[in-house]
Amino acid sequence: MQPWRPPAWAQAGVLGLSLALAYVTAAVGAMASIDAGAFYTSLQRPSWAPPPWLFGPAWTLLYTLMAIAAWLLWRRMGWRALRGPLLLYLIHLPVNGAWSWVFFVGQNGAWATVNILVLLAMIMALVAWWWNRQRLAALLLLPYVAWVGFASALCIHLWRGNPGLL
Repeated sequence: MQPWRPPAWAQAGVLGLSLALAYVTAAVGAMASIDAGAFYTSLQRPSWAPPPWLFGPAWTLLYTLMAIAAWLLWRRMGWRALRGPLLLYLIHLPVNGAWSWVFFVGQNGAWATVNILVLLAMIMALVAWWWNRQRLAALLLLPYVAWVGFASALCIHLWRGNPGLL
């Protein structure tokens, strides 16, 4: 049996859709953090906390990598991937976008911590699920796992270290 090979126009369209979904998620999160700079700098941060300017470029790279990873999985599996591996990916996007709203707008450290730990578990599940289906796609998610793992530790530290603000 021949492996499924989508036509070039379909590949380009799905890559565009995948990038659009990732960047819409980024935009939703960014809307919540437009005025977050003053709040973030007012928090007691650990010495290992990144400077505020680093978040935008880091997340842009991560959203691009996750969109390419989802596209690679689709190229390997086709639309049947929506029944499982890509469905979890689509479900995880609103969880990702919600964190900025919970942390920066809601200023709720406890729920932000729950949110980011659920997000981390979902990303780790994606890597595990995608590993045997499209190894490169799973590998492209590893920087995302590392960043969200780091962000989880930072979120917990900020929540515990700023009881009056979070």
